Amino acid sequence: MNESEKLSHELQDIKQIMERSSRFISLSGLSGISAGACALIGAWFANKAIHEQHYLISELRQSSLHINTVINGDVLQNRLLQIGIITFIAAFISAFFFTYQRSKKSNVPVWGTTARRLMINVCIPMVVGGIFLYAMMQNGIYDFVASGCLIFYGLGVVNASKYTLHETRYLGYAEICLGLLSAFFIGDGIYFWAAGFGVLHIVYGIFMWIKYERS
Repeated sequence: MNESEKLSHELQDIKQIMERSSRFISLSGLSGISAGACALIGAWFANKAIHEQHYLISELRQSSLHINTVINGDVLQNRLLQIGIITFIAAFISAFFFTYQRSKKSNVPVWGTTARRLMINVCIPMVVGGIFLYAMMQNGIYDFVASGCLIFYGLGVVNASKYTLHETRYLGYAEICLGLLSAFFIGDGIYFWAAGFGVLHIVYGIFMWIKYERS
């Protein structure tokens, strides 16, 4: 090995060390796949609950019973909230598991300074968006909740992408675009949720696994 090759290898090592210190590179493609799968399962249960509620209301309208004395509109909201919480917990646990496994293999702390910066930057737009959407729902405005979730989540991913693998920003861009498109199709939010939080995460996860982990 000549001096030029040695210098090239040394520069490559320095570049990798700097990248490890400035970016959280332990995000696993399997994390995206597992989170997307959880989102699709959750969307299926949510869609099933919505259709069951609509069927029940249709049946009650054909009877002599007054709907308001038989069914409370909060029941569906509470059920969807439960499904959402369970889905989020399952997605978070599965994503953390695969990220932790990759972190051990790459010998990078799973909760270092860069990881904290990553979480702070992804959470700021999501927390602000969550409060804003909650205020909308408190005022009985539900039309743009689905699109808002996708948009604010996408903004969080783009905002945090500077602290992880740069391909992550494209996931954020896709989520934002899908959220904006969803705003023009009121009533089909569950399908856009499934596409954004489910399909896009799975496609992203497969791409990242092939590019960084398959070998």
